[in-house]
This record gives sequence, C-alpha cells and structure tokens, in this order.
Amino acid sequence: MGDGCVVALIVSSLIFVATYIAIVRARVHRALAAFVGAVVMVVAGKALGTYDRSLALAAIDFDTLALLFGLAMTVEVLKTTGTLAYLAIKISRLTQGSPWRLFIALGLLTSVVSMFLDNVTTVILIAPITILVSDIVGISPIPFLMGGAMLSNIGGMATLIGDPPNILIGSAAGLSFMDFVTHLGPIALLVWGPACGLLLFLFRKQLANRPENLDRLEQMDARRALSNPAAAVKMAAILAIALVLFFVHDPLGLSPGFVALIAAAATLAVLRPALVELLQQVPWEMFLFFASLFVLVGGLEASGLLGIVRESIVGLTRCGMEVTAVVILWLSAIMASLVDRIPFTIAMVPVISGLAATVPGAGVLWWALALGVGVGANASPIGSLTNIVTISLSEGSSTPLSYVDWFKKGPLVALAGCVVASLALVAAIHWRLF
Repeated sequence: MGDGCVVALIVSSLIFVATYIAIVRARVHRALAAFVGAVVMVVAGKALGTYDRSLALAAIDFDTLALLFGLAMTVEVLKTTGTLAYLAIKISRLTQGSPWRLFIALGLLTSVVSMFLDNVTTVILIAPITILVSDIVGISPIPFLMGGAMLSNIGGMATLIGDPPNILIGSAAGLSFMDFVTHLGPIALLVWGPACGLLLFLFRKQLANRPENLDRLEQMDARRALSNPAAAVKMAAILAIALVLFFVHDPLGLSPGFVALIAAAATLAVLRPALVELLQQVPWEMFLFFASLFVLVGGLEASGLLGIVRESIVGLTRCGMEVTAVVILWLSAIMASLVDRIPFTIAMVPVISGLAATVPGAGVLWWALALGVGVGANASPIGSLTNIVTISLSEGSSTPLSYVDWFKKGPLVALAGCVVASLALVAAIHWRLF
C-alpha cells in the first residue's frame, strides 16, 4: 500500500470516527453532525484523489431513502386517525388493569406494530397512551415503557420494514420482505418469549402492586380516541394492501421502496390530507442523516479501509461459517450497545456485501448482523433511537424513566437475547435453513 493510500485511509478513518463521536455525544443534532462529516469526507477525498462527488452520489442507497419517505408519509397520516390509541385503550380495558396482563398485552401490541411501522414511530404513538393508562390506574409506567421499547426492538427484527437496520440490509443485499419474515421472524419469536419472561421477572416487584383506580380505567372510552373513524377504516384498507404488496413485491419485480411510495400515494389520494401541513411533519432530518452516513461510509470504502476489514473476516471464515456468524452477531450487539446502531450497520453493509459476493455461504452474515444490532440495542439507552425517545417521553409521566433504570435491566435482556439468537442462528446454519 502506497504512502498516498495510507494517508487517505488514516484521514477518512479520522473523519468517520470524529463524526461518529459527534453523533453519539449529541451536542449537535445527529443529522447536522453526519452532514458536516459527509462534506468533509468528500472534500478530503477529492484532495487526496480517492473520493469525489460522483462516488459519493453512487454510495447513497436511494431505494432505502424512498422506503423511509413512503413509510414516513403514510405514518404521519395514520397518526391523525387515533387508531393505535384506540387499540391501546381497548387492550388496557380487556386486561382489567392487571399489571402482569397489561405488560404482556401492551408489549405484544408494540411488538406486532413494530413489525410494520418503524420502532420510533411505534413508541411515539403508544408510549403516551401507556403513560396515561398507568397514571389513571395508579401504577408505575416504567416497566411498560422500558418493556415496550425493548420488545419493539425485538419485534422490529422480524420484517424488512420493522427496523431501520433491516431496511439498510435488505436494500443492500437484495433481500425481500418474505426473506426477513421466513429467516428472522422465527428467531425474533424465540428471542421475544425469554425477553418478555425476563422483563416480567425483573419488574416483578412493580408489577405485584395492585392498581389503585381501576374504576377510572373502566371510564376510558376507546371510541373517543378515534379522531376520524372513517379515515381509520380507509387507512386500514390501504395498509392491508401495502402489506400484501410487501409480501409479494419480489415476484412482482417491485422494490420495497417503490411499494412504500405506492402506499404513500394511495394515502394521499384517498384521504386528501392537508399536504403542506403533512410535509411539515415529515422528519426530513432523518433522510439527511441517512444520506450523509452513506456518503461517509462510501469514503471509507474508497480509502480501502473496509477492504482491510473484509480480509480480516475472510480469515475468520476459515474457522467455519457458524463461528464467523456468531462473532459478527456478538460484535454487532456490543457495538449497538455502545453507539447508535444505524451508523454501525451502514458501515458494515459494504463489508458483508463484499464477503457475500466472494465467500461461499457468507450470505448468512446478513442475518447475523441484523440479529446482533437488533438484540444488542436493548443493552443501553443509546443503543437505539427508540430507547432515547422512550426516555424522553417518560419525562411527562409521574415516574420518569432514567438512564440508570435502563442500565439495571437492559444488559441482562440484551445478553439473554444474544444467547438465544446465537443458538438459533447456529442451528439454522447447521441444518441449512439459511
């Protein structure tokens, strides 16, 4: 490797690490940190002759951005119907205020919704209702909020659109919605059971307290939560059609991103929301964040750093694909617990992509990566944006959820998830299910 290549490798690595630290420390908005880092990466690459504007644009995965945009538009309209608030209140009343049953029911609702909406949107929609129900009946919201976030991270692993890392992996690897359902769905279910059981055990003291105001729960009318029942019915039909298209998009030759755009277009055409107001609610900073990360990782690829990482993993594959997959899973889990899992996933995508193209059987490493960042995110409050949002939302409750609360329970849940996921992954590879 020439001196120029070494300099490019060092410079691009320093830019990426500095940007990563800025994102994790959150002194400035993560989208701003990523955008500035991406611009610096392109300027530095241009000066060193390794990276330029055309390579930066080629590094951006536009199908991922289309999928995120389509889902964001659809979800923003769904929020206005009150559908999830209706379901949360219905479930709360059916459990008759029993903390144990309420925990399982809300956790199951959050997990299922997270399979079809992104995790952050799910907790934003369900967490306020959880806090309301907890405050009304006089029980602590902490078990329900933390459990909801963790089980949401696990449930999101099961589908292509349930978790941002899955969206990135699916687009890069050309994996379909059904690929995720058939490969990760069963493992997510296997992880969910022990995780839910462990959370029930860890929160046994809080959940043992009987609610003080069950009569107030009976007074809650779920129908009042439906701000627009007619729109809710229409949204249900659109989402059902979109779900069918996600299941069959591969045979139809449609990309997941285009299916999401179809859902968004149908939503706009049928419900006719106020477009200007809707566009103001769309999280544009999210698209800037993802696009900037793609550009940053493209700079690492151009410098040759990711090629070195790939060669190291190729050496590891000599120990067997099961060993390699487990190492990738645990490495991903550890990194997801220490830093935001999205930048790490974007950095690993070209590494796994190169391995899958050159090493026989290395395609299973995509599933190891998805499982690792999915279960590892539960270990710390910063492991997932879902966790951070949940903590922020809890500040409006009578008993806010703190980072200390999370560190008391999260690592144990993540550890149990890693063990179960590792065993399931090794079994699937051994029996050639992947």
